[in-house]
Amino acid sequence: MKDAAQSAIDLMGKVDPSASFEVRFWDDDRIRVGDEEPEFVLWFKTRNALARTFGDGFLGFGESYMDEEIEVEGDFRKLFVLGHQMDFGEHSLTLPEKIRFALLFLRNQNTFGGSRRNVAHAYNLGNDFYRLFLDENMAYTCAYFHTPDDSLEQAQLNKFDHVCRKLQLAPGERLVDVGCGWGGLLIHAAQHYGITGVGATLSEPQAAFANERIRSLGLQDRIRVLHQDYREVQGRFDKLSSIGMLEHVGKKFIPTCVKQISELLEPGGLGLLHSIGNDTPYEDDPWTMKYMFPGSHVPALEQVVHDLASYKQSILDIENLRPHYALTIDHWLERFESHFDEICERFDRRFARQWRLYWLVSTTSFSHGGNRLFQILFSNGLNNDLPLTRDHIYRDTRA
Repeated sequence: MKDAAQSAIDLMGKVDPSASFEVRFWDDDRIRVGDEEPEFVLWFKTRNALARTFGDGFLGFGESYMDEEIEVEGDFRKLFVLGHQMDFGEHSLTLPEKIRFALLFLRNQNTFGGSRRNVAHAYNLGNDFYRLFLDENMAYTCAYFHTPDDSLEQAQLNKFDHVCRKLQLAPGERLVDVGCGWGGLLIHAAQHYGITGVGATLSEPQAAFANERIRSLGLQDRIRVLHQDYREVQGRFDKLSSIGMLEHVGKKFIPTCVKQISELLEPGGLGLLHSIGNDTPYEDDPWTMKYMFPGSHVPALEQVVHDLASYKQSILDIENLRPHYALTIDHWLERFESHFDEICERFDRRFARQWRLYWLVSTTSFSHGGNRLFQILFSNGLNNDLPLTRDHIYRDTRA
């Protein structure tokens, strides 16, 4: 097994000739790469941890890290950056090298099947948990940074305005926010753009929080949040937003979701999908599916474009906010780490390490890997009465 590790480590070193790191084993054997002080030390504390990593890939690595059989000292991010550089870096591996690297893991591959651990859906962990790392509006989706120095709070407000301006919201229009979370966008649109409307979320704690906030702001006669599946939302609306929901409906149900969206919009009405995506189709990560978002699927852009076209939705604009999501997650991770001991006490260390790993994998997937964040603006059928330029997106049009 150590021979396989040596081969994998050699390939990792190749993708970044300047990298310096060390791999340490349970018997204190060590493999060094590079001549400088190691940027990180990857420590397999048990033989089982190495076997699980090579047998189950990232699922095995992730579970071993959660179980404290793997530790990473130093720059944890650099480990994942090297992994992404195998595909996207200046010295990315050749096809034969990628096959060789994959075979090191696949030769001992265990089938990911059978019954999964019954994990609670991430959004029902309680509002107090999310308050530890989200902004005051409880926005749990990619923010929009005018500069890297923007605070998380400001960047999330920027995102709300960015969406509202793309939708060209105007006073009196009816907006539906599908998968509205804690209601931040809907509330912002009512306060600053004069809309009326509804939001829908499957999470009861989110709906309760949103409606209480709506009442406290005196907006209950104009907007409300329904504890409801997106397929149960009824009515016709002038504008539609769906921020960070599409990737959670599952591969099989993406066409269903797009069909429902098309039926909620008035003819010519504008809609905006804001979703994690990929440039090309790929298999979802088993660890993320098992521990973070069971039943989810990160779609390829081409799939979403195809499904929108199938239901006569006319695409107007596509923007990739990839670097914005890396910055957003960095803020969440920093806040999460500041409450790490509290989270360990409230839940347990395994849970806290699970979330730490998730943040680290996610931020590097956006900064150096294949994850994208697409905002897709479309109209229900053709609409020939729209601006010819994008200038309106960058003007302050708030009421």
